[in-house]
Amino acid sequence: MVKMNEQIGNMADILANEQFLQSELPQSKKAPWRWRGPWQDVAITDLEPDDGLLVTHVNQTSGLLRTEGKRALANDNQTSEEWLTNHSLEHQRLTLHHLLTHSRIVTNKDETDVKHLELRLDIIDKFESRLHEMTNLYHQRMEWLMEGSRKMFGLVKGSRVGLLIDSSAANCGLGRLQDFQTALLCLLDEQLCYRKQLYFLSFGSDLSTPWETPRNVNIRTLDEARQWVQDLQPSGSCNLLKAMKRIVKVRKLNALLIILGTCPDQTAEILADYMQQCMLGRYLPIQAVAYDCSHYMTHATLRALAEVSGGRYHSYFTGHQTQRCWSSDIEALRKELQQASDVLEKVQEMRQGLMGDTLSEVMEEISTEVAKIPPTRFLPQPPNHDGPLCIETSSFLPKTSADWLRQNGLKAKKLSLYQVLAPNAFSPLEEFVPILRKTVSSTLHGKAMMQLEWHDGTVKNVHVDPPLLYEYQKQLGRAMSRFERRADWLSTSSRRMWGNVCEKRVMILVDTSLYNSLHIIHIQHSLRLLLEQQMTNKESFNLIAFGSEVNQYQPRMVLVTPEKLQAAWRWALTLQCKGSRNLLGALRAVIENDLSEQWDPCGMYLLTSGVPDQGMDMVCSYVAEICGGRDLQLHVCLFSLGHGKLSGTVPARYASPRDTACTLRELAQSGRGRFHWFQETGIIESDDIRLILAEMEKAANYSQKCAVLVESLRRRTVKQSQGPPVSGDSLKMLVKRENRCPQKLLVPKPTALTLARMQAREESGEETSSAVRALTWRPSSGKAVIPPAHSDKKWIHTSVENHTKQNKMAKVSKSMFYTEDGNKVGAVYQKYPKMKSMRKTIPFVYLPKEEEICSTSLWLQKFGIKKLRLDLHKLISGLDCVHKKQLVRTIHKRVSAKYCAAIPRVEINGVVKHLQLHLHELEEYIEQMERVLCRYLQRLQWLLSGSRRLFGTILEKRVCILLDTSGSTDPYLPALKKELTSLIWEQLRKNSHSFNLLCFAERVDTWRDCLVEATHETCHDAVQWASGAIAHGNTCTLEALQKAFQFLDVQGIYLLTDGKPDTSCSLILKETQQMNQGRGIKIHTISFNCIDSTANEFLKKLAVQTRGRFHRCHGDADGQLAAHKMLAGGFSDEDDPNLPAFEGDDLKRLSGEINKARQFLTQAKSFRHLLLEKQMKPDQTVPGT
Repeated sequence: MVKMNEQIGNMADILANEQFLQSELPQSKKAPWRWRGPWQDVAITDLEPDDGLLVTHVNQTSGLLRTEGKRALANDNQTSEEWLTNHSLEHQRLTLHHLLTHSRIVTNKDETDVKHLELRLDIIDKFESRLHEMTNLYHQRMEWLMEGSRKMFGLVKGSRVGLLIDSSAANCGLGRLQDFQTALLCLLDEQLCYRKQLYFLSFGSDLSTPWETPRNVNIRTLDEARQWVQDLQPSGSCNLLKAMKRIVKVRKLNALLIILGTCPDQTAEILADYMQQCMLGRYLPIQAVAYDCSHYMTHATLRALAEVSGGRYHSYFTGHQTQRCWSSDIEALRKELQQASDVLEKVQEMRQGLMGDTLSEVMEEISTEVAKIPPTRFLPQPPNHDGPLCIETSSFLPKTSADWLRQNGLKAKKLSLYQVLAPNAFSPLEEFVPILRKTVSSTLHGKAMMQLEWHDGTVKNVHVDPPLLYEYQKQLGRAMSRFERRADWLSTSSRRMWGNVCEKRVMILVDTSLYNSLHIIHIQHSLRLLLEQQMTNKESFNLIAFGSEVNQYQPRMVLVTPEKLQAAWRWALTLQCKGSRNLLGALRAVIENDLSEQWDPCGMYLLTSGVPDQGMDMVCSYVAEICGGRDLQLHVCLFSLGHGKLSGTVPARYASPRDTACTLRELAQSGRGRFHWFQETGIIESDDIRLILAEMEKAANYSQKCAVLVESLRRRTVKQSQGPPVSGDSLKMLVKRENRCPQKLLVPKPTALTLARMQAREESGEETSSAVRALTWRPSSGKAVIPPAHSDKKWIHTSVENHTKQNKMAKVSKSMFYTEDGNKVGAVYQKYPKMKSMRKTIPFVYLPKEEEICSTSLWLQKFGIKKLRLDLHKLISGLDCVHKKQLVRTIHKRVSAKYCAAIPRVEINGVVKHLQLHLHELEEYIEQMERVLCRYLQRLQWLLSGSRRLFGTILEKRVCILLDTSGSTDPYLPALKKELTSLIWEQLRKNSHSFNLLCFAERVDTWRDCLVEATHETCHDAVQWASGAIAHGNTCTLEALQKAFQFLDVQGIYLLTDGKPDTSCSLILKETQQMNQGRGIKIHTISFNCIDSTANEFLKKLAVQTRGRFHRCHGDADGQLAAHKMLAGGFSDEDDPNLPAFEGDDLKRLSGEINKARQFLTQAKSFRHLLLEKQMKPDQTVPGT
C-alpha cells in the first residue's frame, strides 16, 4: 500500500507539470480531442472532510490534496522583498504611526496646557492581536525558507536558470563529495524541476557541462541532470573567472545560481569588475551560495557578485552538531520581526498608562521612551542562548603551533630536504697546484653528480637516488595532510574566535565598551563556546569585563568545575556595554588581585574590537614590565566589526582596521603572546595558523626541489644515451664554438660617393646633373675588394646624439587640400611647435612619516632638495632672469635696461638676476621648505636615537658584527655592552634575517660558527654571550676580517674599533680587497671614542674601498639639542643653533642638506622682504606728489 501511495504521488507530480505535458506528448493538428472545448475547473463547495477513505478510480484523494498543497508551495516563488510588499507592517497598517491615527487629543480640565492622546482598549487589543498574527506568519515563512534545499541553497528565482557548481578538489574532496551530490539532487527535485529551462556548468581547473545550450525541463532532461550530478569528480583548483566567461555567452538565461565551497582563484575585485562589465545592458541577477565554507574570502566574493548583479546572497554551514544558514531573504524577515517586536514593546509601555477603559499617553513622551530602549534588546540570538552550558570534555592537552611543530614539524620528523640528502652530499674539492700557482677545483664530481645550493649558501654535489626521493615525497605528502588537518582544527569551533587556549591558568578579558553594543550577543556566544569547549582541562580561571569601569566575575581566580563554569556563564549573560575601553585599568586589576603573589604559568586572553583609551606606548610598556619577570603571556584576539557600526557612537580613540591590527599585534608581541584576528565570516590572521602555513610552504618547496633534481637527472641521462661519443679535444672545441658569440659589425657611415650612387640608382630614368655624374663615375678597373669598415666609437656616439636631438625637435604638420579655383592646392597648419615655458612653479612636497631603513645618500636621492625641485637658485634662474648691461656709445658706459628699475634685483652666486617670483610664490616656497626642514630634522633625530647613535643603521639582512675588545676599550666596555644589547633587539631582531657576533683582541672569539637566524631565543643567547666579553690585549683587526669573510652568506660587516690595528693599514686594505673580489661584501666601519686621525682615515678608506659607510658618534648630544631647538623654536636664524660637524657619512650628508635648506629658507625670506619693500615704496611716495 505504501509503494502504491508513492507511485500515485509521483504520477500526480508529473500530471501537475504542465511543461512536461507540452514537451513530451505529441501534438497533432488532426487529433480529435483537439476539437473539444477546453477543460474547466469546477468548484465543489459541499465536500466532506477527508478521513483517508475517500478514493477515486485514479488515485487517493489525500494524495491529490497533498499534490495541490505542494504545487501551491512551489508556485510561491517570491523573494522576501517581494513577499513583504504585501505582508510588511507598513502595508498591513500595523506601525505605531497607524495606531496613533485612531487616537484623539484631549485636554484635562485641571491642566489646560497639557494635552493627552486617548485610545480605546478594544483598538489596542485588536492592533496587538494582528501584530502577533503577523509575527507568527513571519516565523512560518522563516521556517519554510529553512527547509529542504531552501536551507542549503536558498530560494531559486527565475524560469531559465543557469547553475555554476564548484567541483574543485577542496569542495569535492575529503569526504565532501557524497553530501554535496545529495544536496544537489535535493535541489533538483524540489526547486529546479519547476523551471522552464536549465543549464549546468561545473568548474574546477577545467569546465564540464552536460549540454552546450539550455535545455527544456522534462523527464529526460531531469534524468540526465541527475546522472551528471552523480558523476561529478574533483577537478583541481577553483577557476571561477573561467566559468563566468563561459556562462555569460549563454544568452537565454534570466537567473544565475553560483555555488561555491572554497575560495576562488581570483580576487573579489577582479570577479566583481568582470561581472559588472558583462552586465551592462543586461539584467541577470546572481544568487550566490556559500556551501559549507567558512573562508572569509569566499563570502566576500559572493557578496560582491550578488551586489553587483542585484541578486541575493546565501550562506550554509554545517558544524560539528549544528547546521546554520544565513541569507538575504531571512535577514529581511528578521528586520521585519525586529520592527514588530519594537512596536509590541511600545504598546506594552502604553498599556502601563491605562486609566479605566481608556489609554492616555502623550506623544512626545512615547517618542522619548522609545528612543531610550536599548537596541540590544532586539538583537537576534542563537538557539538556546540563555540555556545552561553543554560542557565538552577534552581528551588531550592543547599546544601552540610552535610547540606542536617542535614535535611534528619537518625538522622534528627528519623530513628536511637537507637532512635526507646529507649522506649523499659532498662539498667541492679545491687544492692549490704549485705548478699552476692557483687553486684548482675538481670537476669529476660535478660531471657525475647534480649540483644543489645548500641552506648555508654553498653549492654541493649531490648523488640523486630516485627511489629515495620518491619515498621522501610520499612522506612529505603525508606531512602536508597532517598540517592541513591542524590548520582546519585551528579554524573551527571556539578556536576560530579565541585561538588555541593552552595555559593551565587562564584570565579572560572582554571588551564591553559602548562601541560593541550591537555585538554583545556575539561576544556572549564566543564566551559560551570558550567555556564549553576549552576550559574543562584547565586548573583555574577568571573573567573580567571592562568598559570605562572594570567588572570581575570573582575577586581572584577560581578552580575549574562544572558549577563554576555555569555560574560564569550566568554572569556573562548580565554583561552590558557602556563606556570606553579602559584596558590599562583591566590589566592593573588582573595584576593586583589575581597575579600579585602567584608566579605559576598563566595566560591572559584579550577579546577586543579596537584600540584602548590610553596611548599604546604606555600600554605596551606596562605589559612588557608585568610579563618580563614571570611566566605570563598576553594573547590578543581582535574582533573586526565589519560595516555594522552603532550610529551616533564614536569610540574614545579610533583607528582604521589595519592600524588597529598593527597596534594590537605590537601589544601581543610586548606580552610575548600570540595575535588572532577574526570576523564573522572567518579568520583574517592568526599566528598559530601562520606557522602551519609556513611549514606547508617549506614542504612544498622541498617537494619542488626533489622534482627538479629528478628531472635534471633524467635529462642528463637522455642526453648521454642519445649523444655520440666525442673525444676530449673535439668536446673542448664544441664548447668554445658554442660560447663564442658572433661579432655584429656596425653599418659603416655612408660617404658622399655612396650617397650619390644611391641617388643615381633611384633616379636612373631621369636626367642627372654633371656634379652627380662626376660623383658616380667609377674607373673600369674598380674591382678591388673594399675592406670591412672599422667601428668608430666617436662617430657612433655623435650619430646617436644627432638622432636624439632630431627626435627632440618639435615637428610641424600641415594638411593639404584642393581649392575651388581649378587645381590649386592650399595648406592648413595643424600642429605648431610648442613654446617651452621658462617660468617654474613651486611644487607641492610629500614626505612620508615612516622612517625608511636605508642610507642617507639613498634617502636623499628620493627626498633631497634637488629631487623635490626646491632649489631656490634654479627656480630663479632662467633665460629671462639674467640682468645684463649694454654699452651705450654716446655716453661711453654700460647701462641697464629701463625696465630694470621696476623689477627687484638679487645676486645669485655672484651673478645679478631679476627676481621674477611673486610674493605668494615665495610664501608657498617658504612653507614647503619649512616642512622639508622639519622632516630632515626628524630624520636626524632618528639617526641619533637608540642603537643607531653608536652603530649607525644596519641595512643588510645577513650581517656580522665585529667588536674591538682590546685593552684600550676597558673604560667604555660596560656602555658598549648596553649599546650592543640595544642593537640586537632594536635592529637585528626586527630588520635582519641572520647575524653573528665576533669579539677580537689578541685572538678572535665568535659567538656561533655560522650566521644564525634572528629569533627571540637566539637574540637572548647573543645578549648573554656579549655580556661576558672582557677587555684585554691588542687589536687583531685583520684576523677578525678574515674570520668574517669565511661566512659565505654574509652581506655586510660592521667593524667597531677605537684605534689603529696592530698590523699595517695598507696590508689590511690589500688583503680585504683580495678577499672581497667577486663577492661584493660591504664593510661599514665605526669609530668608537677614537681621536687618532690616522686611524679614522684608515677606517674611511676601508669603507670607501668596499662601498660601505663610515660612522662616528662624535657630536651626537649637540646634534640632538640643535635639532630639538630648531623644531621647537622655528627657523628664524640661519646660524643659530648650529649643527655640529659630523664625520660619519650618513650624518654628514644629512646635516649638509639641512644647512643647504636653511640657507635657501633665509634667502627666500630676504627675497620676500625685498618684494614687500618694493610694494610699499609707491604707497609712501603718493602723499608727496
